[in-house]
Amino acid sequence: MPAEWELSDDLPDEDVLMVEIIPPWKMYFDGASHKEGAGAGVVFVTSKGELVINQLLGLYEVKKSELLSYHNYAKRLMGWLGDVELEHLPRRDNKQADALAKLASILSMTDKEARIPICKSWIIPPIFSDDKDDTFQEEENHVMEVFETEEEDWWQPLVDYLKYGKLPSDPRRRIDIRRRATRFIYYKGTLYRRSFEGIFLRCLSDDEKDQAMEEAHSGVCGAHQSGPMLHFRIKRMGYYWPAMVKDCIDYAKRCQACQFHANLIHQPPEPLHPTVASWHFDAWGLDVVGPMTKSSGGHLYILAATDYFSKWVEAVPLKEVKKENVVDFIRTNIIYSYGVSRNFSMYYIAANGLAEAFNKTLFSLLKKVVAKSKRDWHERIREALWACRTTVRTPTQSTPYALVYGVEAVLPLEHQIPSLRIAIQEGLTEEENARLRLEELEALDEKRLEAQQRLECYQARLSKAFNKKVRPRSFQVGDLVLAVRRPIIITHRTGNKFLSKWDGPYVAQEAYTNGAYKLVVEDDLRIGPINGKFLKRYYA
Repeated sequence: MPAEWELSDDLPDEDVLMVEIIPPWKMYFDGASHKEGAGAGVVFVTSKGELVINQLLGLYEVKKSELLSYHNYAKRLMGWLGDVELEHLPRRDNKQADALAKLASILSMTDKEARIPICKSWIIPPIFSDDKDDTFQEEENHVMEVFETEEEDWWQPLVDYLKYGKLPSDPRRRIDIRRRATRFIYYKGTLYRRSFEGIFLRCLSDDEKDQAMEEAHSGVCGAHQSGPMLHFRIKRMGYYWPAMVKDCIDYAKRCQACQFHANLIHQPPEPLHPTVASWHFDAWGLDVVGPMTKSSGGHLYILAATDYFSKWVEAVPLKEVKKENVVDFIRTNIIYSYGVSRNFSMYYIAANGLAEAFNKTLFSLLKKVVAKSKRDWHERIREALWACRTTVRTPTQSTPYALVYGVEAVLPLEHQIPSLRIAIQEGLTEEENARLRLEELEALDEKRLEAQQRLECYQARLSKAFNKKVRPRSFQVGDLVLAVRRPIIITHRTGNKFLSKWDGPYVAQEAYTNGAYKLVVEDDLRIGPINGKFLKRYYA
């Protein structure tokens, strides 16, 4: 049949057995474009969406006169928008238009007032009349009354069932409502839930539960309690909603006052990474003790250094802590005497435990040997150092003096009351003494290797005990965190009692593999690196 021939419904000499009637297509505006608003928002609803697309593209002709007004206005909208691309979507990908089509089947545009409950949307009447005029004509809109309804509260199906015997259409929800309704009662317009103690708890809506949590947590009688305690408090007051525990925990952890004034977190976030020194004088731990009682020489501090392998110690009194004094100590007492070390530890108590342990031992010794005036401690430091160097240390099962020089130091008591070692050495000739000394030096490396094995076993036991307390806590780049208020000395109290313990919030800019992080504030001021032990997550 030629394309230019017109189709005719007249079928002469034929018996029509069946006639398929295709429903007519319709076009609605979704409310985003009308005479008092701007923008484009035309939604086409039709049984043959491809037909509408072809008509707008000019491939098909619009034959129905009542559709010309919509067709012309759609063409005008396309002209306003500029570059427009039309594409036919199947029904499964065009759910919004399908929903509008179902709504249109219910809605009848009559003179009577229509009440349509909707959720966060708008319904407007057609902006075109039934006039057969092809030109676009503006006319006064007949606005319908629209009611906006919020999402249904959790207790509404229970109320419908207890009050009216109404159940949801979903079979699963019907069973769930019947099962849960046995513990609820509806009394004088209020829903109550019977607890296991036999107490009736009032059921709260979403708005009421927010008010209850705010008042119970930070209100007039609020105690800023933790989430579980907040849940217990609200339940004790006689209220209930399904997700009480979860909501209370989430509300409490987002409280700004609770976050900034929370206690410090003492659980380590990372497993212990012990510093393993491969050889003597390879790594030193430095620390400053003080301020102390001012000595007769005007000293207030003690600068101490401890070798991680042999536990050898060096210490000097200082009048003031300056970088020049520290540099001079490292050069004179360490480099000139024992060579250049590979690294020194920074100040961090948990990572510099060896230096902290020696500080405790040194201070304990000085307290017991100083005079009553407590001002001669700077003269007693060398005696305390000698005592530490000649004492057997638990990690190595040897004295620091023996690991450094290969032989145990001869103490004054051994000369006053000769020991077996002194008695044997007194019977040796000078040549035999020299040979014995060479043998001791030859065995020194073996003795150090044995000490290293004992040290590794000792550190493994420490790590096992430490890692039992680990509570993993890590952050990703871009996370908001709070940091312990500077200076980070958790054993000292800084500021007044009303000062917050945490600063921030900061943004984690970079994460290192050893549990340290680099932070940045809003003005791009960088802070760090800082150990993750002093950080916690911030909830906005």
